[in-house]
Amino acid sequence: MPSWYPFAQGQAAGDQQMRELLGGKGANLAEMCRLGLPVPPGFTLPTNLCREFFEAGSVLSPDVLQGIEDGIAHIEASLAGPRFGDPGRPLLVSVRSGARESMPGMMDTVLNLGLNADTVEGLASRTGDRRFALDSYRRLLQMFGDVVNGLPREDLEEPLRRRKERRGVGFDHQLDERDLEIIIGELQAIYENGVGKPFPHDPRRQLREALAAVFLSWYGKRARTYRMLNGIPDSWGTAVNVQAMVFGNLGPSSATGVAFSRNPATGEREPMGEWLANAQGEDVVAGIRTPGPLRGSASSPDSPPSLEEALPEIYRELDELLVGLERHFRDIQDVEFTVEEGKLWVLQTRSGKRTASAALRAAVEMTEEGMIDRATAVRRVAPEQLDQLLHPQIDPHAPRDLIARGLPASPGAASGRIVFNSAEAERLGKAGESVVLVRSETSPEDIHGMHAARAILTRTGGMTSHAAVVARGMGRTCVVGCGNLVIDEDAGEVRVEGGEEVRVLKAGSVVTVDGASGEVLLGAVPTIEAEVGADFGTLLGWADEIRSLGVRANAETAVDAARAVELGAEGIGLCRTEHMFFDPHRILSVREMILADTAAQRRSALNKIEPVQRKDFADLLRTMAGRPMTVRLLDPPLHEFLPVELSEIEAIADDLGLKVAEVRRKTEGLREQNPMLGLRGCRLGLLYPEIYETQVRALYNAACDVIEEGGEVQPEVMVPLVMNAEELSHIRERIVATAGEVLRERGQSVPLHIGTMIELPRAALQAAEIAEHADFFSWGTNDLTQTAMGLSRDDAGRFLPEYVERGLLDADPFATIDEGGVGQLVTLGVQRGREARPGLVMGICGEHGGDPRSIHFFHRQGLDYVSCSPFRVPVARLAAAHAALETPAPTA
Repeated sequence: MPSWYPFAQGQAAGDQQMRELLGGKGANLAEMCRLGLPVPPGFTLPTNLCREFFEAGSVLSPDVLQGIEDGIAHIEASLAGPRFGDPGRPLLVSVRSGARESMPGMMDTVLNLGLNADTVEGLASRTGDRRFALDSYRRLLQMFGDVVNGLPREDLEEPLRRRKERRGVGFDHQLDERDLEIIIGELQAIYENGVGKPFPHDPRRQLREALAAVFLSWYGKRARTYRMLNGIPDSWGTAVNVQAMVFGNLGPSSATGVAFSRNPATGEREPMGEWLANAQGEDVVAGIRTPGPLRGSASSPDSPPSLEEALPEIYRELDELLVGLERHFRDIQDVEFTVEEGKLWVLQTRSGKRTASAALRAAVEMTEEGMIDRATAVRRVAPEQLDQLLHPQIDPHAPRDLIARGLPASPGAASGRIVFNSAEAERLGKAGESVVLVRSETSPEDIHGMHAARAILTRTGGMTSHAAVVARGMGRTCVVGCGNLVIDEDAGEVRVEGGEEVRVLKAGSVVTVDGASGEVLLGAVPTIEAEVGADFGTLLGWADEIRSLGVRANAETAVDAARAVELGAEGIGLCRTEHMFFDPHRILSVREMILADTAAQRRSALNKIEPVQRKDFADLLRTMAGRPMTVRLLDPPLHEFLPVELSEIEAIADDLGLKVAEVRRKTEGLREQNPMLGLRGCRLGLLYPEIYETQVRALYNAACDVIEEGGEVQPEVMVPLVMNAEELSHIRERIVATAGEVLRERGQSVPLHIGTMIELPRAALQAAEIAEHADFFSWGTNDLTQTAMGLSRDDAGRFLPEYVERGLLDADPFATIDEGGVGQLVTLGVQRGREARPGLVMGICGEHGGDPRSIHFFHRQGLDYVSCSPFRVPVARLAAAHAALETPAPTA
């Protein structure tokens, strides 16, 4: 296998199909070269060299060293003039990472490699612009010190900040040659003091050290965090791209920018992006200057002009290029470009990160335009993105105190307490606080804080800044470019200027960020549910045509059930009857039943509960309108319904006419050392059969009520926590007897569907025996995970994040199913259950039913449906379609 893959002047050793080897950036650079686009010459070191680098103890292999030499010679030959390290006519190169999947800003880049005290003068002579050459050298010293040697970024930025302050200027380009010479001298001293040796003079040493640093950034904290959040394997490694530098900071006819072939916020079919004159690419994504738009007119006399206004020929060439790239790659393209003295260069193209609404609109419209088919459109939208569409929005009728306005970078509305650094955001987020991360601009080091925050607000930057791109990908509310904020992190405050008065907000002040309008409001403003558009229904309709896995919802109220049906649920997969008891008007009767000494006393209390539960069941059955509704009989330990505080015990004693001491004695008698493994589930039905009999009577009387109204019903009864076939057999007999009695009394016929939850390892192993008495299985993977892994769902949160971070677990097993352990029990149980009873209906009703990765697993096992919370139903529908496109379901 070659150690390097060249691209230049219409020819390349790779193409877009080689993402695994060349990374997304390298594969697309090669493809653009093949298309004849203006791409600076370069070469790609493949991903296998990254893996070899780490296997060798973070040492560059002979293959890499030889690839560097051959690659540099290739670039020199392509340019026919400049040479790397030549003092008279120096070649400068950039080193950029390029993973298989785009990880924007998560790994490192070094620009302007090849500059030293000699070549900087050669560059000045070659370009006729000494100020430009010095500025490029200044940038190299800062980036190299930061990326390669880990020097504090603040220390490296201090000479520039101090010089601008002394000169009374606001922007880098306002400094002259003498200023830059002083800054360079100070940066060289900072480098030597911090590293213990001078900045390397040898360009080849610079390149080798930069390459090693980019490889090392694959395991940097921000890259690891991003991969963990996005399910990208560590084993992939990154490719590295070395390219000849082209310069957007060579004067007024030079520029740099980022362009999208369609609007990444809305999906509208129009180019969108930003540009900066006389700048390098890092200036745009870093958000340190406010860029101008690609098209249209400046919004005010003080605003930067559009590229269309300032460089119209370049704009037209870029517009044609965007259209061509989108047609070729058949997806929204995110393009980085540089204009060097009037010539357009394309530095990279990739599939653009987009909001959920933009993803839906673009997928549907591209299908209608004949660019892609329906299956591709469904694949194009990630299931997790649909959560963005269900984000709350500001209540238009709520009073609002507008304090600032910026660019609406990522949709949704969120309130929280202001924090000024990512460490604090992460700390408070883990403690359950809602926080808004407020920064001048974010950087890749902020990834953990951005993930913990409910919203991100920045003073600078545009729609393609780091904050905007990462927030959109995460589904976080974000407003950027809020220029009237003055942030003083040391003082723990932000001043909002530009209005009639200066307003000062301290850390901890509550604000609301509206990512749809770009507004920042004081206080917690009420929100309303979002409304989805027609594209939502269109794409999910296509997904429904593809998926084989059914999708039901977990619901206990008619309101939740109606919402679930509206979002596409095909039934209720889990109705947790205990949730119906916690209403203050009902819980007294439940407590009376629990505290009863005799069956007769329990029945007396249950007689008060039955009509209430019957009405609840009838409301749900009406809402389901003939769809299946699985009702789980009472499951939790009885003590969960009892009070702990003395005042509550006294109130119950008074209500029930009992002595306080008697209530305390009975309450304490029900306490258990390990209640989740105690008297709960089917054990309640076996010891206190009147409880389950009451619930069954309520359900089937409700079914008869709805039938007599002309409605259709399909109730299913689910017995929780069985560990053997004898438990289920015994309880099934009582269910059949009780339901039969009701149906005879009412003169109605309702098919009996009686099944069980498989949520104990023994039940999974005994699936064949249990199946003899079950019409269906519903996998309760919450408890199955607890009992199989020996983890308490209530307590494991203290250490599970660290387990995941350290690689001891691939993911939180309560969020994504543990395929290697819990999943094996499911596989075995499905196999044994269906061998004993072919065609046995199988579902999943744990929290994993709404997790896309888990849904792929359940699809492969041949389950019939998943059940999840109502708002996760669209996610599950789309994830089930993705699973069907990826792997055919096994035949039952």
